[in-house]
Amino acid sequence: MLKNFNLYSGTLESLGNCSLLITTLNAHSYNVAQNDKAFTEALQKSDILIPDGVSVVWAFRLLTGVQLKKIAGEDLFFYEMNRIETQFIECENQQNKNGKVFFLGSNESILKKIKERAEVEFPHVEVHIYSPPYKSKFTEEEKTDMCAAINAVNPDALFIGMTAPKQEKWAFNAISSFQLKIINCHVCCIGAVFDFYAGTVSRAPQWMIRIGLEWFYRLVKEPKRMWRRYLVGNVKFVLSIIKEKITPNYEDK
Repeated sequence: MLKNFNLYSGTLESLGNCSLLITTLNAHSYNVAQNDKAFTEALQKSDILIPDGVSVVWAFRLLTGVQLKKIAGEDLFFYEMNRIETQFIECENQQNKNGKVFFLGSNESILKKIKERAEVEFPHVEVHIYSPPYKSKFTEEEKTDMCAAINAVNPDALFIGMTAPKQEKWAFNAISSFQLKIINCHVCCIGAVFDFYAGTVSRAPQWMIRIGLEWFYRLVKEPKRMWRRYLVGNVKFVLSIIKEKITPNYEDK
């Protein structure tokens, strides 16, 4: 049930600087979670679960009467980068110290583009990158290597871009097993934002985002990859919400 997810109703500015696991929920990830208990647990036990999609915002209002504000993964990313940049500009003259971020995921080509752009736009942020093996499951040695690389940096923000549900489950398991030993770090599962920021995939125009048609833009741009997610997935999501609204004690299967 959508009501079982504790969606964040605050602002990004109120997140603070403490350690947080931040994940996102949209119609697609909600659908996937119905058949993936580990994914559901990772979302429900995140410190912050942001509503990344107008369909989730509308559905949550229909079911609960609570009006949430959509927060896209890209919004979270730019907030974090600006937060860290601003924070360490203030320390520049005192300690000559930069903030640090870590990008985990994608391939070396995209990570290089991200690093080059970020170093220009956020000169007070030290950028670290790591491209994990492209596979459905990591070995214990690979998990250890990934966590060791992150722990050595102890970043102010860790951005994970390995697509849902893989990124959320990896982050939750790494934190709950104490393999990740990072302090005052925002761990952000932001998926497609890696491609957006690298410039390899374009995001929808703002007018389409404002009226809730970002999904349609992505469908037109990548029909072969996205048709099932949006044409089939959106119908599945709507039917699930209708059942939850009209059926007492309804549980998704």
